[in-house]
Amino acid sequence: MNQQTIHEKYPARIIAITNLLSVLIYIAGAYIIYQLGLIWALIYIGYLLFLEIRLLSTGCPDCYYYGKLCAFGKGRLSSLFFKKGDPERFTCRTFTWKDLIPDFLVALIPVIIGLVILILDFSWLILLLMILLFFLSTTGNGIIRGQYACKFCKQAEIGCPALELFSRKKQP
Repeated sequence: MNQQTIHEKYPARIIAITNLLSVLIYIAGAYIIYQLGLIWALIYIGYLLFLEIRLLSTGCPDCYYYGKLCAFGKGRLSSLFFKKGDPERFTCRTFTWKDLIPDFLVALIPVIIGLVILILDFSWLILLLMILLFFLSTTGNGIIRGQYACKFCKQAEIGCPALELFSRKKQP
């Protein structure tokens, strides 16, 4: 029987790949929005920071990987700023598609703005960035989570509401 390897501490290469994906999504989105002006790009970057801090402060402290290197490196980062939470709270949490709306907006807002920009003044660069943003946010995230993150995650084994949502089956 082929036993799946569970990472207690994710390898640096996986953390680098997962974070590179996020950074590329953020840069593509910020560049598209920057076409409206610096202030709009800064507001978007502020929104991204808000989402990252929200995750670090509300999700990571309750996760098995708090203080450890998860697939995204955020367990260790969270422990530098926030107190350890209750792991039981993580497994009991419910997670719905509605909870993902703020995360979907990271790509959706720049794509909508990009469409308006393309209508008003077509740009191949903006079109390519929109395609890249869409691909990274959908297929890229699916590959990262399916092949590098969730598949080797101890928290997924214990119980993860996000994994339940995406796999449509109840975890232990």
